[in-house]
Formats: sequence, structure tokens, C-alpha cells
Amino acid sequence: MMPKALDGQIVMEKTPRYFVTAETPARIHAMSKEIKLIVVVRDPITRAISDYTQIISKTPDIPSFEKLTFKNRTTGQINSLWSPIWIGMYALHLERWLTYFPLSQIHFVHGERLISDPAGELGRVQDFLGLQRIITDKHFYFNKTKGFPCLKKPEGSSKPHCLGKTKGRTHPKIDPEVIQRLREFYEPHNLKFYQMARQDFGWQ
Repeated sequence: MMPKALDGQIVMEKTPRYFVTAETPARIHAMSKEIKLIVVVRDPITRAISDYTQIISKTPDIPSFEKLTFKNRTTGQINSLWSPIWIGMYALHLERWLTYFPLSQIHFVHGERLISDPAGELGRVQDFLGLQRIITDKHFYFNKTKGFPCLKKPEGSSKPHCLGKTKGRTHPKIDPEVIQRLREFYEPHNLKFYQMARQDFGWQ
């Protein structure tokens, strides 16, 4: 399905499922060994809560985040197979990619910095892709209602462009004890990921 690119063109394609789907690295490698890969990562706890917020918007009668987080609340055993938790175990997924691609072909976008400094993060993406830094601070403004930066005027449009209505939803309040338990759970996974990615994302 990937369209062919002429010299001087870059074809991009995205989906949140690639990074975590077991068969994907081999398939992409079979298509192109030189491909450049971009992965946006954010604090796995915030990511899990955001994921859950998305799920409840479609299925409002599911159990609470706290209930789904634990296999056993009494022993505090985390349900690491529950998708919102499992996806945030980045080291586990990255391991598969590194069997097919060198780290030099993978660029990690820091999710928190993408919100606080979109031009800086996109500057690094442009460098990674070997592009001139065309997208700068002047292309963004911060939308307080959304809590996200928006593009001032995308190409071919006179209106600003913000992320869709599924983004920037208010997260439910989560029991701080559960957050603390998740911090402990993710700590070794995060440290392993920092080592593998050769980058410290500073998630506390």
C-alpha cells in the first residue's frame, strides 16, 4: 500500500499499533531495510489513563481504572496483560524492533516535550529525516481549552488546525495509591527502555 516516492520526496505513514504488534518489524523490514522509524512515547502511566479515558468514551459501563489495573488488588499485583498497561512497557516492544533495525534508524519523540515545545521536538524529527528545519515556533500557538499546541495555518488552509475532539479529554481522577503502585511497576521497565533508547525521558 505504500506509495512510491520520487527523489527528494518522503512518504510517511502512521498508526499507533505498529510499535506493539509482534509481526510488524519483520514485515516492515521485508519491505524496506533503510526505512526511518519514528515513535512517540510519553509517561506510560499518563498514557494508560489516556487510553482508559478513550475506552470509557466508547464503553462507559466498564469497570474503574483502579479495578482493571490489578490482577489482585490485595496483593497489589498489576495486570500487565491489560492493554493500557501492556502498551506502556516500551522496552518489551523495542526489543523486537532492535532485532530488525539499528537504533540509528529509530527516532523517539518525547511526548511531554511535544506538548511543551512542539517546534523543538519537530526540529529534531526534521534533523532525523535529513530535512531543512522549516517548521518552527512561528507555526504553533497553545490552545488552553485543549491543553495542546495547534498549527496556526496548515498548508492550503486559512484556519488553524487543532487535534480532533478525541484528544484533550479530561482524565478521570485516579487513586494516588494506584498511581504510586504503577510508578513502582514501571520503574524497571522505564530504566531498561532508557538504556535501550540511549535517552532518559525523566518519567518519575
